[in-house]
Amino acid sequence: MLILLPPSEGKTPAVKGPAVDWEALSFPGLNSYRAKVLDALGLVSAHEDALALLGVGASLRDDVERNTRLHAEPAAPAYELYSGVLYDALGYKTLTAGQRRKAAESVLVISALWGALGFGDRVPAYRLSMGTALPDVGRLASFWKPQLTEALAGRAEGELLVDCRSSTYAAAWTPPPAQTVTVNVFTEANGKRTVVSHFAKHTRGELARHLLTRRGKAPASPEQLLKATQENWGAELVEGTARKAHALNIILAG
Repeated sequence: MLILLPPSEGKTPAVKGPAVDWEALSFPGLNSYRAKVLDALGLVSAHEDALALLGVGASLRDDVERNTRLHAEPAAPAYELYSGVLYDALGYKTLTAGQRRKAAESVLVISALWGALGFGDRVPAYRLSMGTALPDVGRLASFWKPQLTEALAGRAEGELLVDCRSSTYAAAWTPPPAQTVTVNVFTEANGKRTVVSHFAKHTRGELARHLLTRRGKAPASPEQLLKATQENWGAELVEGTARKAHALNIILAG
């Protein structure tokens, strides 16, 4: 089982420590592409219109300025760096040692800057969205798609992929549909079902935690994933097709 996560917009910068060790990162075949994106990001972030070019507000000026020195910034493991709603719900700090080993083996983060990261990979805090276009790189989802398709093929082979990514990050890699289950979250009240947006991040984080902490073997099929999910939530499985992944719909009370 592989759990695919998006990064969080919020990141907790490391206070001290060594800079990123490129050769220690998962999928080192991506390093030349990572370097290209990092260099382009540094140039854009040094531009006088950097905030507008990166689509962020003035409150993030310090984050954007940090983008200009990422080669030297202290790095932190992905499970500490990302600090948004999904990661709070996953609660890495409260996992046991065995559960942390399972997370290291099972969790991949799809990143606009790094392409794909293992949960223990150490990188500096950065500000960049997958929806951004950079000079000489283009739209990042389009840039990363062929690279991730090649780099992740071997790692994904034979695994059930539990896809907790947002649509922006899902666009950067389309895993084989037959072995992929996308996770959707709905509320239901008075027979009416409504798509959940922000709170879906929290529920996906809770699902990731449940899959890492529950006893027994990890789900190996969409049907087994459905049964594992139903241990905590109301859920249904929508069968996929040759071109479309399965969908796991988690239903919350409205």
